[in-house]
Amino acid sequence: MTNSLPLNRRSANITQGKSRAPNRSMFYGMGYQEGDFAKPMVGVANGHSTITPCNSGLQKLADAAIAGIEEAGGNAQVFGTPTISDGMAMGTEGMKYSLVSREVIADCIETCVGGQWMDGVLVVGGCDKNMPGGMMGMLRANVPAIYVYGGTILPGRWNGQDLNIVSVFEAVGQNAAGKMSDQELKNIEQHAIPGTGSCGGMYTANTMSSAFEALGMSLPYSSTMANPHDEKQNSAKESARVLIEAIRRDLKPRDIVTRQSIENAVAVIMATGGSTNAVLHFLAIAHAAGVEWTIDDFERMRQKVPVICDLKPSGKYLAVDLHNAGGIPQVMKILLNAGLLHGDCLTITGKTIAETLADVPDAPRADQDVIRSIDQPLYAQGHLAILKGNLSPEGAVAKITGLKNPVITGPARVFDDEQSALQAILDGKIQAGDVMVLRYLGPKGGPGMPEMLAPTGALIGAGLGESVGLITDGRFSGGTWGMVVGHVAPEAAAGGTIGLVNEGDSITIDAHQLLLQLHVDDAELARRRAQWQPPAPRYTRGVQAKFAFNAASASKGAVLDDFK
Repeated sequence: MTNSLPLNRRSANITQGKSRAPNRSMFYGMGYQEGDFAKPMVGVANGHSTITPCNSGLQKLADAAIAGIEEAGGNAQVFGTPTISDGMAMGTEGMKYSLVSREVIADCIETCVGGQWMDGVLVVGGCDKNMPGGMMGMLRANVPAIYVYGGTILPGRWNGQDLNIVSVFEAVGQNAAGKMSDQELKNIEQHAIPGTGSCGGMYTANTMSSAFEALGMSLPYSSTMANPHDEKQNSAKESARVLIEAIRRDLKPRDIVTRQSIENAVAVIMATGGSTNAVLHFLAIAHAAGVEWTIDDFERMRQKVPVICDLKPSGKYLAVDLHNAGGIPQVMKILLNAGLLHGDCLTITGKTIAETLADVPDAPRADQDVIRSIDQPLYAQGHLAILKGNLSPEGAVAKITGLKNPVITGPARVFDDEQSALQAILDGKIQAGDVMVLRYLGPKGGPGMPEMLAPTGALIGAGLGESVGLITDGRFSGGTWGMVVGHVAPEAAAGGTIGLVNEGDSITIDAHQLLLQLHVDDAELARRRAQWQPPAPRYTRGVQAKFAFNAASASKGAVLDDFK
């Protein structure tokens, strides 16, 4: 197995025997010298692109990592990975390619590392699916590896207010509700994104980067650095040096990513008020690592980990503020002291979590209020609740921070696509007390499980965020908050109960009782089920068709290789 070879065996493999001469010739054609074949060959999976601000600042980090690899005695082999901008694709057919790209990225990394017989890999990524896709690829390849996050964006500014990408989606709803002028909407649109970096709140990219730091697969403090700042490049170069040391010790991702380290990552996700997408992605990451982990484990962790960070979308601050307040190491030290982290878990540096955090202060600084002490949390329990009931027997994910009362019972307003649901909100057809049902948007039905930031942002902008429920078998952006429940499983396209809801049916969302219930008796549901027909596939060729055919339930991470 390639995964068990010691240092330079992959490199030496192309130098042994006359039959290997053509292999050497290919490397000589790229400028290699004889002595280079004794050095570790290290992949740099570079997500740079000009598709999105999240990734347009990655090349300088890849360059810094390449320099670090070469200075530490390795040879860098650079290859690309694709990205989809969730923020740009939101509300369009393109959004259906977002989750698909997670699998494509993982496949790219596994394929290049395995096909080129690499000694290690450093992954550089920025946008949402770069993160889990990169980690899944690293775990599948299981050679020494480290993740370099592209870094968060700095806040935009307009009219004395900090702005971010979610500001724009909520402004659209305010404009449609007559609460904001067209000119003010344009001003927000033009000033929300000031440069390079990933969306600035504790949205999906920053959630996953923070979790990777807690997981032990990236360097301390690296997950909340801003892309434009020099410390981000310095961290990328240091990551390369650390990786070369990991190659020398043969320290691999599956040595680090264990059930206990995943608990550490999920504890940080809960403590920071992270994205609902983390549930889906860590189910997939655990699957790639061969670690037993279920959707119920998130609820188990939620009940014991408080929210101690006041971060957007439901709080006040951005990732740059968290960084200035002490970053993820400060959050982790508080959790460690409270007995909520496994301090003996190993990290890519070779140190344990406890050793890594030894010099971090026990208490957050008094001159900030981004990070709270454990005895003064924003919420006594975590914010990502797993709801079950006849609408979601496999589970659904509710984000319950920022709500005065996460309970609603109301009439169903049923939509089989996102666009008609958004238009109903913009046209004023959704009223307080309604429960919107957006379905046929799951892994198979979407396909690709698109995010619903456009309708949820419009609800917030219209002032309906706490008075209208919204359930979907699709996903939510990390920037979403409100009375929303996603990842409903089984999905409608797979015959789930959400596909049997009729307009006007009564539905209860109750985060206190962890309940998602359709108030229709079993006999009527059986009658509807007997009449239900699966919809025709939306795609019959290409990557979307492959994803729809192979995707597991959202309750299993929507992975494509669950062949049990």
